[in-house]
Amino acid sequence: MFTLNCKGRLLAIDKPLVMGVINATPDSFYGGSRLDGVDEIVAKAEKMLNDGADIIDIGGQSTRPGSELISADEEIGRVVPAVKAIANKFPEVFISIDTFYSKVAIAAVNAGATMVNDISAGSMDNKMIETVAELKVPYILMHMKGTPQTMQQNAVYENVTRELLDFFIAKTNDLKNAGIVDIIIDPGFGFAKTIDQNFELLKNLSVFKMLDKVLMLGISRKSTIYKTLGVNADDALNGTTILNTIGLMNGASILRVHDVKEAKEAVKLFCATYK
Repeated sequence: MFTLNCKGRLLAIDKPLVMGVINATPDSFYGGSRLDGVDEIVAKAEKMLNDGADIIDIGGQSTRPGSELISADEEIGRVVPAVKAIANKFPEVFISIDTFYSKVAIAAVNAGATMVNDISAGSMDNKMIETVAELKVPYILMHMKGTPQTMQQNAVYENVTRELLDFFIAKTNDLKNAGIVDIIIDPGFGFAKTIDQNFELLKNLSVFKMLDKVLMLGISRKSTIYKTLGVNADDALNGTTILNTIGLMNGASILRVHDVKEAKEAVKLFCATYK
């Protein structure tokens, strides 16, 4: 069991949780997750919460391979009204802000977000780590090599599982020394990894339990699934559920997904099997 301190509220993880993904962007890789306008975003959040979401993750910048980089100010304009509206309507919700900009993290946490989800592990903004420490919120530490614009050219490893383990050992020590108490580990499926490397990481996911940190799996509707099945992202829900179930069996504590209801069902059946 893990407990995360989210701005003074405790989030207990005594069974796997589900994080629902909301993209306040016009260009995320999965069309079903693209939302336009605060009302549409709040309605999506309400549906996710009714379906059982434990956390809502809001992002304002696409990080698919080759995506276009936008500024922190433009990102703030996309996410802060959404965070504020969701936090006001659902005050008990735990909101994660998906950003690699410290400026966005500050604005979103002030608006009601309770954790920071950074795909860059602090590498794209050298103020991010100290900012999260000052904000006193949990930090989702993800592995990526390069940037979303360059990462797929960097998917070269001698041993992908060992390299990620070494990365997380070093980075969690750095975060601890910086004053960040609550850390969530995300292997970064699809971020500077080939399809074969993603499957290898999924198979070896239990290795990361030695870090004694919350482990998050974010593989929902990604190309590893739909390219392997010969479909597209719209038809990758069944494949997502299967890989989420494998992830649960290998130690995942949080499933980051586009489809909350199906993920909650996977968690419920997993818990009934392994209670």
